[in-house]
Amino acid sequence: MRIVIPGGSGQVGRVLARHFHAQGHSVTVLSRDPQPAPWHVATWDGVTPGDWITHLEQSDVCINLAGRSVNCRYYPANRRAIRESRVRSTLLLHRVIASLSHPPPLWINAGTATIYRHALDRPMDEAHGELGGSEPGAPDTWNFSIDVAKAWEEAFFSTPTPRTRKVATRSAITFSPDRGGAFDVLLGLVRHGLGGRHGSGDQFVSWVHDADFARAIDLLIAREEFTGVVNLASPNPLRNADFIRALREAWGARFALPAPAWLIEVGAFFMRTESELVLKSRRVVPGRLLSAGFQFVFPEWPTAARDLVARWRQAS
Repeated sequence: MRIVIPGGSGQVGRVLARHFHAQGHSVTVLSRDPQPAPWHVATWDGVTPGDWITHLEQSDVCINLAGRSVNCRYYPANRRAIRESRVRSTLLLHRVIASLSHPPPLWINAGTATIYRHALDRPMDEAHGELGGSEPGAPDTWNFSIDVAKAWEEAFFSTPTPRTRKVATRSAITFSPDRGGAFDVLLGLVRHGLGGRHGSGDQFVSWVHDADFARAIDLLIAREEFTGVVNLASPNPLRNADFIRALREAWGARFALPAPAWLIEVGAFFMRTESELVLKSRRVVPGRLLSAGFQFVFPEWPTAARDLVARWRQAS
C-alpha cells in the first residue's frame, strides 16, 4: 500500500511509520520540519497546497496526525495554535482530497479521547459515551481541550467525501519507549523517585500500547465497515494510583512520594505543561474494536508497562 501520514513526525507518527515500513508498504510522512528517516519525508505547512499533493494522488490511505503538541501551557497564542493546527490542516486535506483524480479510498483522522467528559462513574464507549461540555467546577483548560476535540471532529465530518471512507480515531494516550514521548516522561518521574499517585489518584487513565495502536489501525484499514468515530484505547483503563504503582513495579522502584494536586499545578507551571494531562479522568473503552473481535496483545497495564520498560532499557 501507499500510505501518507500528514503530521507524522511526532511520536505516534513514528510508531505508525515504523510499523508500515517494516511491513514493506510505501510510507510518506508530511512534515513542517523534514528530518532523515528510513521512509520518505516530504515538506508541507499544513495550511497551503503544495508539491506534497502528488503523494496523495493514487495513495491507498491518508492518516492525518497533524496538530501542535498539547504538552505546553495553554496561553492564548498556544490555544490558537493547538486549535488552528488541527482544524486548518483537516479542512485543507478536505479541499485537496476532493480535487484529486484518484483520492485515497480511506482517510483516518486523529482525534482524542479527551472529547469525553471527566468520568469516574462508568466507561465511555462510542455508543453510550457522553461528550464533555462546560463541566461545573472544571478548570478552564479541561473545557478548552474538549472544545478543540469537538472542533477537530466537526471539521473532519463537515464535508462528505463520496470516494473516500472516513474514520475519526478518539485515541487514548499511546505509549511507546521512544525518547521524549509520553511514556519516557512518566518513566522519568518514576526513575527520579517522583512516581507517586497524582492528586487523589482516583481519576482513571486511558492508555494504549503502541503495538496495539498500530494493529488497530491495520484493522481500520482492512475492514470497510469502519466509518465514523472509533475509540483507540485498551479495554482496561485503571485508576491513576494503580497505574503509577504498576509502572513503579515494572521499573523496580519500591517507593515514591505522592504528588497532591497543588504540587502538580506548581510542577506543571515549571515544566511548561498543563495539569489536565494527569488530573482529568479519562475512562474510555474501545467498544467498536471489541465488537469487531479485535484481540489486544496488551490489554492489561502491568504487562504493557513491563514490556515498555524492557524496551526502554534495551534502547538505552
